[in-house]
Amino acid sequence: MLLMTQNRELPRVVIVGAGFAGINAAKGLAGDPVRVTVLDRRNHHTFQPLLYQVALAVLSPAEIATPIRNILRHDANTEVLLGNVVSFNLDGRTVLTTGPGDSEPIELSYDYLIVAAGATHAYFGHPEWAKFAPGLKSVEDATEIRSRVLLAFEKAEREGYAGRPTAPLNFVVIGAGATGVELAGAISDISRRYLEEEFRSIDPAMSRIILLEGGPRVLPTYPEDLSASAEKQLRQMGVEVRTNAMVTNVEDGMVTVGQEKIPAVVILWGAGVSASPLGKMLGAPVDRAGRVIVQPDLTVPNHPEVFVLGDLAASKTKDGKLVPGVAPAAIQMGQYAAKQIKRILKGQPRQPFEYWDKGSLATIGRSHAVADFGRLHISGYFAWLSWLFIHLLFLIGFRNRLLVMMEWAWSYLTYNHSARLITGNPEAESAEPEQRKRRVG
Repeated sequence: MLLMTQNRELPRVVIVGAGFAGINAAKGLAGDPVRVTVLDRRNHHTFQPLLYQVALAVLSPAEIATPIRNILRHDANTEVLLGNVVSFNLDGRTVLTTGPGDSEPIELSYDYLIVAAGATHAYFGHPEWAKFAPGLKSVEDATEIRSRVLLAFEKAEREGYAGRPTAPLNFVVIGAGATGVELAGAISDISRRYLEEEFRSIDPAMSRIILLEGGPRVLPTYPEDLSASAEKQLRQMGVEVRTNAMVTNVEDGMVTVGQEKIPAVVILWGAGVSASPLGKMLGAPVDRAGRVIVQPDLTVPNHPEVFVLGDLAASKTKDGKLVPGVAPAAIQMGQYAAKQIKRILKGQPRQPFEYWDKGSLATIGRSHAVADFGRLHISGYFAWLSWLFIHLLFLIGFRNRLLVMMEWAWSYLTYNHSARLITGNPEAESAEPEQRKRRVG
């Protein structure tokens, strides 16, 4: 086992995770008298709010993802390592990691540890559903979903060309939170607008998009008037919205709601998330979703040198509500942790974290969205424009902003999605699950 302890005269900060929280913590410490090591299992930072646009062929992965090294290249006191966490030793202040090409694990020592490893999909005790209903948390998830959606139309076209009866083009999205609403709306757009006149044997506009929500309304974290507006806009776009629809089983090509079985060519999951397993590895108290129950300064109980941020942290606002797992909250947490470390090094007292809620936006489709800015609620076209502007503002890198803006303008003016690429092995994707297993071995 290798021990990394270089430059010990400077305090060492290890940051696990290069999402919004981790990147902002690292940027906040740039140029300060500390050594910063950023560890992530991927080599890129992903702008997750736009993942669904990769999944539905509006944008390409490179337009919403930036290499971590590129983001931090000007920060001389920061280094980046590609790898996974094996274990934490909080008493010894070390993190054991493995990575590509390792002959033995590398142990990172630290004076301050920031864990911002994010969240993953939650299938409510049914992990076997994951292979039939992928969620959306990474670029890999997005390209998998894109392939499944586009292949569904291609398969139907082949069946129609051969004169065989085609299976109903049912797309089922489970969960009507922001991700589910965005996916359902985007599938409606692509089938009714962007694929027009491209197929000869089928009519993509005849697709059936079904959005299932176990609760009484869509976008349950939004005010009721915006939830109602979102549902109305979805229905106007041709999406079949079903609330109080508890999914009891998911299998290949089929979703069960109570006693009803709904056939589906594509099933997508947007019903829930759980915190990264790294939260439990810290040995600190966690809530039902696996989030670490942090102190007011976002640290682990009995370990004031360990900060937990973003989706992994169960932090509460002044009124006792949980800080939402959204990008603005993660950004604020990352900036806050960096400021607190600098205050500690200067001998200044810590300050409690205070989340500033700047509002929430959810896009539903072309010219359709809802926006909650506190007392101001906006729906429709102007909410959609607000969503476009704010997301461009938060996107990292001038090149990315320019590319995305150009892609959105082209898509809006021409009704053309230029990223409709099926990646991977279409032959393997079109096989039944058992056939795929036999091919693999």
